[in-house]
Amino acid sequence: QVQLVESGGGLVQAGGSLRLSCAMPRIILSTFLRNSWAWYRQTPGKERELVASISPGSTGDTDYADAVKGRFTISRDNTKKMVYLQMNSLRPEDTATYYCNTRMFNSDALYWGQGTQVTVSS
Repeated sequence: QVQLVESGGGLVQAGGSLRLSCAMPRIILSTFLRNSWAWYRQTPGKERELVASISPGSTGDTDYADAVKGRFTISRDNTKKMVYLQMNSLRPEDTATYYCNTRMFNSDALYWGQGTQVTVSS
């Protein structure tokens, strides 16, 4: 089963930073560039919410949830075929499990990672 692999979560104090990484094993570059990618987060008892997304293409347009604008940055490294979420000025309310997601350009199928826990202490 295809699955994304995330890393980079952990425990950090409020005001600190973390960078999450996401990879899709064996993906080829052309597919990587033509897929859309996103980060979601979820806390117990709540629905998964979109945090940031990046559109297909060599440059990729980005979009962010209002709660993270100006603090989080989604990016792609096309050479490494990796997607990142740089999280700065973290707040306790950013505590959640973060999931990477990609939508396949040729089928609309969605694939998810296993999630990585981010905990921000006050």
